[in-house]
Amino acid sequence: MFDMLTEHHLAAIAGLVGGILLGLAARLGRFCTLGAIEDVLYGGSTLRMRMWILAIGVAVIGSFSLIAAGLMDESESFYLSIRWMPLASIIGGLMFGYGMALSGNCGYGAIARLGGGDLRSFVIVLVMGVSTYVVLSGPLAPLRNFFFEQHQVTTDIPPGLAHHAAALTGLPLHTIGLAVGAVLVIAALCGRELRQDKSAVFWSVIVGLAIVSGWGLTSEVNQTGFEALPVVSHSFSAPLGETILWTMTGSLRPLSFAVGSIAGVWAGAFIGSLIKGHFRWEACEDPRELRRQIVGAGIMGAGAVIAMGCTVGQGLSAFSLLAVSAPVTFLAIFAGAAIGLRQLIEGFRPAE
Repeated sequence: MFDMLTEHHLAAIAGLVGGILLGLAARLGRFCTLGAIEDVLYGGSTLRMRMWILAIGVAVIGSFSLIAAGLMDESESFYLSIRWMPLASIIGGLMFGYGMALSGNCGYGAIARLGGGDLRSFVIVLVMGVSTYVVLSGPLAPLRNFFFEQHQVTTDIPPGLAHHAAALTGLPLHTIGLAVGAVLVIAALCGRELRQDKSAVFWSVIVGLAIVSGWGLTSEVNQTGFEALPVVSHSFSAPLGETILWTMTGSLRPLSFAVGSIAGVWAGAFIGSLIKGHFRWEACEDPRELRRQIVGAGIMGAGAVIAMGCTVGQGLSAFSLLAVSAPVTFLAIFAGAAIGLRQLIEGFRPAE
């Protein structure tokens, strides 16, 4: 049976495996970017933000372990092969964060909620997927290229924090990466609330390992196959559009890691919702809410393309390689979400 599988099938299976883990983490571990930001700003809790930091730390340690073992060439990744554009990270991140607040979910969160029967998230998934391709290769692509044209890296040092640190200090690249990952893990576990929540720790580690599995499995396919498929890990912006296109034209387009990843998150979230007994069909009854979600999803998709990633793409996958773009984009997403949440919750009322 395995002889019938092509490299495209293997890449899709790699995405499916990690995607299922991410879907389970969203439903069973309540792993959510917007939820973490809301908790910090309005809930008085840092638990879910520490979960995110722990997941990043685990992903960094795992990714640089692959690099140290020679199982991954990080320069093949999208995040380290394209020149970093600071304005793109900031503007795209702000747009994504603001759109995420308006719609109530990022792409990853919307797929996870769809797995639990939330049909409102189906609208977010569709609009965001179409929006990414409108800006990536559709009518707005020339405008994006004019302001934020992407160029291949032409220098000896990729746009990675660990790579620049290694060039300055002479220390091995993997040593720096492993040390940074360890610091992030320790910083996350400094919070007593997280240490006492074994479930939160478990699912944070699972998320980090899901990101590492993407890098490791696609690197294996890239190194042993003949089609030189890209070395990638999970992201939920352009892959939404790619999955929509594959669904409509699957006989003309090969399977990919992205399609497997999207399907995996949905399946994992569906399984998780059944385990928790939370699966139920939900629809939007308020036209204003639906309008807000559509507008937010459209802004999210455009912002993700400009920033070259979403909360998972930049906030986890790019961060796992310590790409320079990752912390800047993540902070911009946080700021954009804070602005959007304030608009929704407080209505920009002047302080009294």
